[in-house]
Amino acid sequence: MTSAFANIAFTANVKAVQTHMGSRETYCRHEQEPAQEPVLGPHEIAFIEARDSFYLGTVSEAGWPYVQHRGGPSGFLKVLDARMIGYADFSGNRQYISTGNLAGDDRVSLFLMDYPHQARLKIFGRARVIYEDDDSELLARLDNPHYRARVERGIVIRIEGFDWNCPKYITPRYTEDEVAQRIREATPALTAQASQRNARPEEPIGNGELVLAITGIRQLTPHIRAYELRTEDWGELPLAEAGAHLDVPVRLADRSVVTRQYSLVTEPGHHDMYEIAVLRESDGRGGSQAIHETWQIGTRLRVAPPGNHFPLHADSRPAVLIAGGIGIAPIKAMAQALRRRDIPLELHYTGRSPVDMAYRDQLAAEFTNGYFTYLSRVPGHQRLDVAEVLHRAAGDAVFYVCGPIALINAVRTATNRLGIAPERVQHESFC
Repeated sequence: MTSAFANIAFTANVKAVQTHMGSRETYCRHEQEPAQEPVLGPHEIAFIEARDSFYLGTVSEAGWPYVQHRGGPSGFLKVLDARMIGYADFSGNRQYISTGNLAGDDRVSLFLMDYPHQARLKIFGRARVIYEDDDSELLARLDNPHYRARVERGIVIRIEGFDWNCPKYITPRYTEDEVAQRIREATPALTAQASQRNARPEEPIGNGELVLAITGIRQLTPHIRAYELRTEDWGELPLAEAGAHLDVPVRLADRSVVTRQYSLVTEPGHHDMYEIAVLRESDGRGGSQAIHETWQIGTRLRVAPPGNHFPLHADSRPAVLIAGGIGIAPIKAMAQALRRRDIPLELHYTGRSPVDMAYRDQLAAEFTNGYFTYLSRVPGHQRLDVAEVLHRAAGDAVFYVCGPIALINAVRTATNRLGIAPERVQHESFC
């Protein structure tokens, strides 16, 4: 602990409590040390630059404290020099509480957490808000050119004190990348163990050029499972645009191998994983049932690169996406791709009941505007009115529909009645 931190944190009231609780003598030694400038060392700099989030405390003019979580790509909190840090303030919920508080009191406190290693760094500082007109060169240093988020301002903080806190009571938590890294590290040993247990491992089925393995299975609804497919070395996969599909080999109960087509749910930008969602149909042709019963972690398949018969338009026209049931699979990826391109969109998702709707809550969190859900089997809940959705759409909107044939036919009927040109309507059905 630096004396600068102790001088700020240990007020008269704090010292009184320390005395009462018996810890005052321990901390008193820090205050008696020679005054030190709170200069970041190599350890602090490396720790700060590795963070992808932190907590920021400010105080309003009414005296109320406010804690805000700030997040971004790793390294978005920049070390400008040994006593100065800063970050680009991305557009958020537009409440501007922290920014407003700084207008009246520039004092801040930061908590930087490393959950996997149970470490935390506490910082006191004074913050300065900068805009493009104030210092464009400094704002450019804070920017993250490869991160798709709009920068509204920069926040520069002069450090007045810092302290490393004990790891007690820090629950380890892991990001997706950290979990993936641990899986990659553990995979060779687990593969070796599996090889020892299975002297003659089953060869991958299919005849495609890509050998993929099932590396993740998630139960999305009582009847829908998501399957993650990666190369065995977790390497880069051929690019898959939104709307693309995989032709996957499936071994049926009679041991015959058939091919089934499943849309990719993977968010555009993932280069090392394909995800498909499979609805188990007990009265189908047997493919989905066989997948649910036989595919497991480690199942290997030979598949062709993704194909795409359901591509998005390349221009800037707005889009209306309509999904029914498992038809959400390609529509989800399309919505995410359009959002990355800043294309105006509406997403309409209908299902029998909430429990039957895969990705429903995830989409609600991602699309706070223009996302509408409908329930067809729950009394009292709004049902999808296709004609109304098409009627309210922009005059140049492009429509994408995926779901059961009844939904496709309803859209066709409505577009004919409204005089919408057929080339503006793209569809894919799941019979």
